[in-house]
Amino acid sequence: MELDTAFLDRIINQHGTSGHACIPILQDVQAEWRYLPWEALEYICEHTEITPTQVSGVATFYAQFRLTPVGKHVVKVCHGTACHVGGAEGVSEALEEHLCCKSGETTRDEMFTLEKVACVGCCSLAPCVMIGNTTFGRLDRKKVVNVIEEFKAKAQTEQDLHSDTEPADPPTNSLIPPSI
Repeated sequence: MELDTAFLDRIINQHGTSGHACIPILQDVQAEWRYLPWEALEYICEHTEITPTQVSGVATFYAQFRLTPVGKHVVKVCHGTACHVGGAEGVSEALEEHLCCKSGETTRDEMFTLEKVACVGCCSLAPCVMIGNTTFGRLDRKKVVNVIEEFKAKAQTEQDLHSDTEPADPPTNSLIPPSI
């Protein structure tokens, strides 16, 4: 990975060099690279008052931070009680088969990272998944594969429309995927 020190210098200047700036700096680093590269963490420690112990403690304590690369889109499969009873295990299995990766892994094309999570707070839509900030509910093995394929198509269309920028999560106003 080539380290963009100009970016790091900008966020350090924006947030400051004290230990209190650790979390916002790490959040910006992760927003840029989708994880916290060790090279960036070392650079931050060299150019701020933030110690390696502090960076390590914050990065490993908070669940929001990742120390390994993830896909452009994180697919969270809810395994809370309602989703579990509604068939979350089958939804997870279908995603693992379709995406050719296990929970906790990233697809070869680095588009998706698959995760099992305890609860996403949408029990009335059980079983459900979240892709980015969008929730898809009332799923089964077939519907979840359709969700992924429609998501890929929308992301590709968005990328084609804005080829100069990275695709964002396709916008949706519905918690239940269309055409299901």
